[in-house]
Amino acid sequence: MQPPQSPPSSPDALLSRCHAIAGLTLGELADMANVAIPANLQRHKGWPGMLIEKWLGASAGSKPQQDFPELGIELKTIPIDAQFAPLETTYVCFAPLLMQPGITWETSNVRNKLQQVLWLPIEGNREIPLAHRRVATGFFWRPSPNEDEILRHDWEELTEQIITGNVESITSRQGEALHIRPKAANGKVLTDALDPEGQRIKTRPRGFYLRKTFTHHILINAFS
Repeated sequence: MQPPQSPPSSPDALLSRCHAIAGLTLGELADMANVAIPANLQRHKGWPGMLIEKWLGASAGSKPQQDFPELGIELKTIPIDAQFAPLETTYVCFAPLLMQPGITWETSNVRNKLQQVLWLPIEGNREIPLAHRRVATGFFWRPSPNEDEILRHDWEELTEQIITGNVESITSRQGEALHIRPKAANGKVLTDALDPEGQRIKTRPRGFYLRKTFTHHILINAFS
């Protein structure tokens, strides 16, 4: 078995690719794809996701669009424990700190990324060597009206703070499902933002993340 050379032609074709790798280990997938396996994820945090993208034929790379733009589907790999509980928050996208006027929840990149997601759980317990961690069964998810409303409320509150120049006051405790955290390789990376007086300042880049409680609920609904 080899990784596909082209993007999937349909959601069903994409799901078939998921089913084909379900139960295999990251080591097996890396060997078949002729990809080197890092010793650990300390400096290669995104490696499992990039390996899965290769096997599923994702085409977007780091562009601000869905991983499968021709299908309107975003891929989210998620490390889980033995009870199928997520082990970490899920990165959605960068939070623009100099926002263009007129952006709403409906036109935001967060909603664009989350309007249809292919979730692919992967064993994530640190006691399991990276190469031995198995891939679980992937599934599609669309936010229910209630979930969309929760996400919209969080996004609007957080965005309001950015627009009014209060990005430095945002904490990771804000937001029921969606929250904002610094997103950079180290604390030396800075980007432009506004202060409450409308003056430009330098601050750490931020990203939108889904809370573990929110993604755990998604997993429970999918596998219960």
